[in-house]
Amino acid sequence: MSLKIENLLIKLIVLLEKKSLILLNTFKTMTQYIQANGYPILFAEKAYNSLNSFIEENSYSTIFILTDTNTNEYCLSRFLPFLATEKTIEIIEIEAGEIEKNINTCVEIWTILTELGGDRKSLLINIGGGVITDIGGFVASTFKRGIDFIHVPTTLLAMVDASVGGKNGVDLGNLKNQIGVINVPKMVLIDTEYLATLPQNEMRSGLAEMLKHGLIADADYWTKFKDLSEVNFEDFDELIHRSIEIKNEIVMQDPTENGIRKALNFGHTLGHAIESYFLENENKKTLLHGEAIAVGMILESYISWQKKLLSAVDYLEIKNVINAVFETIVFEENDLQPILDLLIHDKKNEYGQIQFALLDGIGNIKINQAVENELIIKSFADYKS
Repeated sequence: MSLKIENLLIKLIVLLEKKSLILLNTFKTMTQYIQANGYPILFAEKAYNSLNSFIEENSYSTIFILTDTNTNEYCLSRFLPFLATEKTIEIIEIEAGEIEKNINTCVEIWTILTELGGDRKSLLINIGGGVITDIGGFVASTFKRGIDFIHVPTTLLAMVDASVGGKNGVDLGNLKNQIGVINVPKMVLIDTEYLATLPQNEMRSGLAEMLKHGLIADADYWTKFKDLSEVNFEDFDELIHRSIEIKNEIVMQDPTENGIRKALNFGHTLGHAIESYFLENENKKTLLHGEAIAVGMILESYISWQKKLLSAVDYLEIKNVINAVFETIVFEENDLQPILDLLIHDKKNEYGQIQFALLDGIGNIKINQAVENELIIKSFADYKS
């Protein structure tokens, strides 16, 4: 990653820490509401008023708050003062990290909910990153055949991706998101003040999904990221808002991922395989989701080019923009076959055939594209070059 981009990420984090009046005023004058498929996505401090009204109107028996060790330390102190209720509140904390996103953790949470008297009229509020929203949504959807839940994403990745769309679930061993349900929350509350708690690598992880949204659906949005040195970070909240809009617009057309919603998997077919491989291999450094997806987007852009869906100029632009933000990942020759083997477990596969979502020019996508292993191997060779 270039020093220039690293300094820009530092600038953004410092800006958030200082709670810049420019940034906050920009956010407060934005559209404060996005209607998703059966639930609202609410923004900024006004969202807490809606949360409190919703809790009062629904007469919940108990409010459970799911956090991990990081959000318990850094985010809960911001959230709790906004929560105006006389209902009993119970905090459930799990360890942080993707390694905790498994069925054993679910059993622990279900057990705690049971021991603390959780019933069908309980509410679960998930405060955290993608691991918390994924596992919290799954736990709530299955506890006593389903209780209400609300997402309060605290990472950039969770805000623009994980908390929106109704996908909830856990990993099966090292295989990403193999067990889960599609079930929507009662609301998603977006408060970008939480981003001030994030380290730089977590901010970059979220940027990957924002870049993806431009590539698959909005060329003008992608253009805003072509040179991050020109991005006005005082307007970063508006970029977050638009990223959420893009994902929501796609999900609204295809809630259960039978068609166009597969577009959101651009970069994820190879990205998830890479993420899983690095997660299970003790000789590899575990990658954040966005770090793996960044590699996947370059690889799948190369494949799009080779299949004559994307021009060489556009491919090189994509590769250069992403490489300016993310560090290059080193792949050895003996890494490729295990990664290819993991592709068979991708959830988009049909009848044993691997299905890719490929770019059809910047801002457009083609789903259900078959890709031969030889071309995939070539994409890794080009990534290294």
